[in-house]
Amino acid sequence: MRSFFPAESCKEAHPNALNPQSWLQIERGKLPKLSSSSHPSSASIESLIKVPQPAILPFFKPVDYVEVLAQIHEELESCPPQERSNLFLLQYQVFRGLGEVKLMRRSLQGAWQRAHTVHEKIIFGAWLKYEKQEEELIADLLAACGKCAKEFAPVDIASLLPFDVNAGSEGRTTNENCISQNVTFTIGSEKIICERQKISELSAPFRAMLKGHFSESLSETIDLSENNISPSGMKAISDFSLNGSLIEVLPNLLLEILVFANKYCCERLKDACDRRLASLVSSKEDAVELMEYALDEHSTVLAASCLQVLLRDLPNCLNDNRVVEIFVHANKQQLAVMVGPGIFALFCFLGEVSMNLNSSSDTTAHILERLVEFAENDQQRLLALHQLGCVRLLRKEYDEARCLFEGAVNAGHIYSVAGLARLDYIKGDKLLSYGQLNSVISSVTPLGWMYQERSLYCDGDKRWEDLEKASNLDPTLIYPYTYRAASLMRTQNAQAALAEINRILGFKLSPECLEVRFFIHLSLEDYKAALCDVQTILTLRSDYRMFEGRVAASQLCTLVREHVERWTTADCWARLYDCWSAVDDIGSLSVIYQMLESDAAKGILYFRQSLLLLRLNCPEAAMRSLQLARQHASSEHERLVYEGWILYDTGHYEEGLWKAEESINIKRSFEAFFLKAYALADSSIDPSCSPTVISLLEDALKCPSDNLRKGQVWF
Repeated sequence: MRSFFPAESCKEAHPNALNPQSWLQIERGKLPKLSSSSHPSSASIESLIKVPQPAILPFFKPVDYVEVLAQIHEELESCPPQERSNLFLLQYQVFRGLGEVKLMRRSLQGAWQRAHTVHEKIIFGAWLKYEKQEEELIADLLAACGKCAKEFAPVDIASLLPFDVNAGSEGRTTNENCISQNVTFTIGSEKIICERQKISELSAPFRAMLKGHFSESLSETIDLSENNISPSGMKAISDFSLNGSLIEVLPNLLLEILVFANKYCCERLKDACDRRLASLVSSKEDAVELMEYALDEHSTVLAASCLQVLLRDLPNCLNDNRVVEIFVHANKQQLAVMVGPGIFALFCFLGEVSMNLNSSSDTTAHILERLVEFAENDQQRLLALHQLGCVRLLRKEYDEARCLFEGAVNAGHIYSVAGLARLDYIKGDKLLSYGQLNSVISSVTPLGWMYQERSLYCDGDKRWEDLEKASNLDPTLIYPYTYRAASLMRTQNAQAALAEINRILGFKLSPECLEVRFFIHLSLEDYKAALCDVQTILTLRSDYRMFEGRVAASQLCTLVREHVERWTTADCWARLYDCWSAVDDIGSLSVIYQMLESDAAKGILYFRQSLLLLRLNCPEAAMRSLQLARQHASSEHERLVYEGWILYDTGHYEEGLWKAEESINIKRSFEAFFLKAYALADSSIDPSCSPTVISLLEDALKCPSDNLRKGQVWF
């Protein structure tokens, strides 16, 4: 997830600026070796490796994921249609806690498809757009294939919010024998002649005034000067009473007419004005300006149109205080006009976006306060309370955080106990923190995070034992490995520390773990291995910062490179072949990083990089590499292959197949046939296509390629 809550120790300001040159001496041997009997200096590995406390994540983390997911599945099959989108939203939150990005998006897709109201359609459509921001980069590819992802297309709000005919007919007369006559409305010095019958049909108040027992029913002239309507506005209303259209009316008059129509209960006029204004909303500025009118006049179509424009501009629009004010200060009645019954889903979405922008900002806190306010059941409440508790903790608002975490625990969220334990530890009551986690472990089926949290409040062998249990229960937790590696380094056991951090790097590629290994290799003066680690970090995240965020990884890469002999292009290819054959994916990534700095053909290198990143379960970085491969393709048929893989990896299998066929028509290549086989296998569930897939793979083997890629076909 984009959202990350760093430990408090990482947020403190450092009084002295770090000079990387003082940490990494240019002359070999200046950094103390661990085998030395002398006591390490201030630049020792102990000061290099700092392991922050694990973050308390703002996620829904139930004790039994299987039970919760099974219950959601069961309820989805039997619940009323209007409840399904909220169940899919809950499912999304469960998968978010598990870090399952693809399943999260599938849940959002389910919520969008089964949205019961147009407002839910708007929210989940915008959420999908936000979650799939990288797919905006392939809009041209989808368009070329004659397809546009539906969730990217704005909702036709007017067609989904039809006008209530009964509401609009309230003021119509049934007196067919009434003789048509004119009435003159004076506004200041101007006179507007209207057809009495038609004006009376606009609303019950007009009917009572013009056809009832009021004195105006006998008057030929009526003064409307005190009713905040201009002569031009009244003329437009008169025209509408005759032809039912506001198409030619200027926007400023539409706002005037909207207020007038709402005041005099002219439902047909108000609806026409509402829809006409909604059709004019095309930018954030329009939406901000018109939303106030929409909420004040209860104009649902206009409000929904403004909402759609704002949500589809996320995250940018949350940097605009005017937009934040709309969401934060609207009352419940105004929110009902804006978003119908989808208030919780709206603030759930806004909260996630705001946390990704700045977890400790005032905006995030205000939005999550509203999330708590509009939670409708225990599951929604515990999520909202926990998320706001995490934000309060980051903001060092400890008393407020405690109340929120306690509320989440009372609603059934055991994971929030971790927040309470941190707060007790901050107050200096380490024993109470330990007792809280100990109580949780003894009362439910223990999970890895529970032992990890308890380890923070004990020392020595007890901490080590808890971290071992945490790793056994959940091998994906990063903190136990980094802590053990750092501890081993402090006892000057570098090889054991290296083996420990390699345990997790064998199946989970993490920049944080690579950073720890970088320091270990640095202490051993294994500069080639250190360079490999920092180059892999830069492949994953080019803006990554090390030394607790104080130094850019790219700067350290430059310093370490001065200790390593430069490789020729031939050396790089030989090394890449060795790494690939040995399934040394991290080594392969490092070699490719070096090769990309040369004048070698970059398209194929970025493509190989994407394959490695996919194998290492780094889909976002892999997509960036595929995009770069497309930009640097050396030929048309090569570019088509990369475009096909981009489409394939984003779930557009048929479009990927089409790109492969286009490439083959230009030139038969291993990569094109390989892509076609993959895309065909995934786009069809018919077993009869298996012989075709096998035939395509055989065709691929007949085309020129290196043995590394061909090995995948045989596999």
